[in-house]
Amino acid sequence: MSTLLEVNNLKKYFPLKNSQLLSRHKSVLKAVDGVSFSVQAGKTLGLVGESGCGKSTVGRSILKLVKPTAGKIIFNGESIESYRGEKLRKLRKDMQIIFQDPYASLNPRRTIAQMINEPMKIFNLPKANREKKLKHLLDVVGLQLEHKDRYPHEFSGGQRQRIGIARALALEPKLVICDEPVSALDVSIQAQIINLMEDLQAEFELTYIFIAHDLSVVHHISDQVAVMYLGEIVEMAEVNELYESPKHPYTQALLSAIPEVNPHQKKQRIILKGDLPSPANPPSGCKFHTRCPFKEEICIREKPVLKQVSTEGQLAACHFVKEVMRRETETNPKPDKKQKETLG
Repeated sequence: MSTLLEVNNLKKYFPLKNSQLLSRHKSVLKAVDGVSFSVQAGKTLGLVGESGCGKSTVGRSILKLVKPTAGKIIFNGESIESYRGEKLRKLRKDMQIIFQDPYASLNPRRTIAQMINEPMKIFNLPKANREKKLKHLLDVVGLQLEHKDRYPHEFSGGQRQRIGIARALALEPKLVICDEPVSALDVSIQAQIINLMEDLQAEFELTYIFIAHDLSVVHHISDQVAVMYLGEIVEMAEVNELYESPKHPYTQALLSAIPEVNPHQKKQRIILKGDLPSPANPPSGCKFHTRCPFKEEICIREKPVLKQVSTEGQLAACHFVKEVMRRETETNPKPDKKQKETLG
């Protein structure tokens, strides 16, 4: 299977106003600080982490909605970070985004038909083709053709997100950035939208980057998961491996917060001490050391490298992977054979 997207050492720094007027040094907020990953065509990469970790900025930088400070973005075999003007406009056809807020991402003064038709008009699709595709898109996202002349305020939150999905698919993109597409919806509606997105991925051969903070949702839809902390990826693995055997203490803490549905499975909640540091003034060495129970002097001095820590290709950036794994085994033992048989 071919690689559709490759990101190498992506950085995005935002300048900050310096409170010290006499200072010659400009402060920056390091929203994304050296992120690297690749996504296979037709697969889904889940990007997870706390609010403010930079995951949405990664998605917007890939789409060039914000200009990256540094790094290389290779899409479909071509380096795109220098694209401008007409080359960038043509690229938009193959890369789209589903926004987090279905209330704010739709123009309240335009009908559904106008919003879905707009990208097709921009790329000069014939009117007959636009009408046919509009009908098909409304059908595949679970809306009726009669809805096309209505305005966003006439729909529920779940229906609005379906409209946003239809708009994103209007030009048949190869890559869709899903920026927390279900976080603003009720839990029952979330499941419907996730199932819809999986069906659309199979039908349109889509590749997703699914950004979220809800790890149970990410587990359901992703093939691979990358965990971000303060602008960096601290762990990355195939979805089942990461959820069954996390190698980084931050990943363990995130997974411990997921409610356990198995009554025979005991899981100890890991409470992180302290607040998330500011990306404008990140800690030295390992950025997680201010909240890490395994912290040693080396963590303060030396930044850990994201490296392979298992034979299956799992990556983690931690100086004490073995100690982390020992705690995982002791606090969250796997169910034995008898328990598994009881569960059916």
